[in-house]
Amino acid sequence: MQPTLKDFLGLLETIAPARLAEPWDNPGLQVGSLSQKIRKVFTSLDPTLNALTSTAEANAQLLFTHHPLIFKPLSRLDINSFPGDVVAEAAKRGVSIVAAHTNLDAAQGGINDILADLMGLRNVEVLKNADGMDGVGVGRIGYLPGPTGLSAVARVVKKVLGTQNIKVVGQRDALIHRLAVVGGSGGSLLSLAYEKGADLLLTGDVGHHVALEAKSLGMALLDGGHFHTEKTAFRVFIKNLNKILKAKGWEVTFEIDKNETDPIWIDAPVK
Repeated sequence: MQPTLKDFLGLLETIAPARLAEPWDNPGLQVGSLSQKIRKVFTSLDPTLNALTSTAEANAQLLFTHHPLIFKPLSRLDINSFPGDVVAEAAKRGVSIVAAHTNLDAAQGGINDILADLMGLRNVEVLKNADGMDGVGVGRIGYLPGPTGLSAVARVVKKVLGTQNIKVVGQRDALIHRLAVVGGSGGSLLSLAYEKGADLLLTGDVGHHVALEAKSLGMALLDGGHFHTEKTAFRVFIKNLNKILKAKGWEVTFEIDKNETDPIWIDAPVK
């Protein structure tokens, strides 16, 4: 079967319903025609102009991203600056753009479930349940297979996320039993993670004051970066999504943006 963009959006709604998204978020269709036939999907964490160009060059009809292209209603469309340049180029090249953001973070089998699985967590629970919905919500919390020193956990995180640039709060030899994970930016959930017995919170975008709060609570923090905590899990999700489409008999192929990099880089120390 050759699905349309409407078919793809319908399937995505069963996996990561829009009702799970945060009020400020804007997942789903960003640009495109519901009747467009989808033969190939190009995937990237962010809907950048480079990602859109790569989508067209890969002869893909759909750019599927984690972060939305449009967060707020647009009062004007400047095609020489973001996001207008991406919208204009998408229309010109006949490429549709779809995002699955905080709805995918919260969903079963979504970003945070995948992070928990990659960290080998057991007895996993939702960190912050969505209103009136069990089993879905923001973040996950569970137990490591056994008590593990903070430094050892940090090494595992580096390997899982494919980065050497993680920030650490806490004593190197602190034993970690219970771990909370929040892909992207989850520092605001620190106190909740502590209340639920977490020894460590793994997330990104950890600010100075959140780090100080963690120290005062005697809780450890690992900042793996917004980009890496989401990119790693999103790529696993894409592999899982590909299997779902094949099982449905959909004739669709996927290509991952292998050239995408973290917009934030670390300057190497002077030797």
